[in-house]
Amino acid sequence: MILIIGAGLSGLLIGYHLKKQDIPFKILEARDRVGGRINTIYGPNYPPIEMGATWFTHQHKQLLSLLNELEIEYFEQFMDRTVFFQAGSTSKTQTIEIPPQAPSFRISGGTAHLINTLVKKLDKNDILLNQTVKHLKFKDNSVQVIAEEVIEGTAVVLAIPPKLWANRITFKPELPINLSEIAKQTHTWMEDSIKVALSYTTPFWQENNKPGTLFSQSGPITEFYDHCNHKRSKYALCGFMNSALKTLTASQRKSIVIEQITAVFGLKAKDFITYEECVWSNDVNTFEPSEVYPHQNNGNPIFRDAFFDGKVFISSSEAASEFPGYMEGAIRSANAIAKKIKER
Repeated sequence: MILIIGAGLSGLLIGYHLKKQDIPFKILEARDRVGGRINTIYGPNYPPIEMGATWFTHQHKQLLSLLNELEIEYFEQFMDRTVFFQAGSTSKTQTIEIPPQAPSFRISGGTAHLINTLVKKLDKNDILLNQTVKHLKFKDNSVQVIAEEVIEGTAVVLAIPPKLWANRITFKPELPINLSEIAKQTHTWMEDSIKVALSYTTPFWQENNKPGTLFSQSGPITEFYDHCNHKRSKYALCGFMNSALKTLTASQRKSIVIEQITAVFGLKAKDFITYEECVWSNDVNTFEPSEVYPHQNNGNPIFRDAFFDGKVFISSSEAASEFPGYMEGAIRSANAIAKKIKER
């Protein structure tokens, strides 16, 4: 049995591949939900709201291939040619024209539609939630994973960010020193991000011939985009907040966000249905304090090796040889590891 630690995109995709090959496995997830850094909020009166991974491009070919295989639709992100721009806190908001952008895309029904589709391809008992792995013990022909339950298998896949397994899981015998040190100094994507979104009953910006895009060098929102659904029948704006604002309370952040968008978009911006934010540094299953710089060690070749006589494989977005940090990276990493397991 293959034991997969992490029910994010990479871990679930490995499970999907193993299922097709009739290779037994279990996925252990510390959260009470699947998806990892894919986190879509659903409601009856607003579009799927992305608090995590959202966009991809034509370059992300293995993601596109997976979406086609699973018959999941996607659509082009609406992008204004004229955008709001704030140069600084004392500068007036301008409207400026930007050059044509390479298209980016979103998954119809929300990014979690991909996660939920993969889960439906698995059996219910393939995934164990609320299982925080604390120890891995290696024997001659097996590996023991100790979480809330103790499970033994023939190999284990570390499908969570490297910093997390390097700092929080005890390995017996210990990890090779070079692997441990590199993993501890590997940046985790999204860990410093704050996503923010507001939903509306109408696309008031469009009705008033205003841009739905904002770029600000002052914040609190630094990037804001039209976040309507595929059919453009439900409406929202979504983007990123300055990560330094994680020190404020949620109500303080909300207050200054409303002040900013009202100043930029007008009074109708106050008439929102929902306000959602996700401070990823508050997520204990994503954030691990460290002194690494952005993208440090993402895609490091050491993550493509197997360890402990072929009993440990590493699969995550950060471990990918190409497009590390993106959903494409998570998929490429999962595809490569699933192939190695099949060939064992």
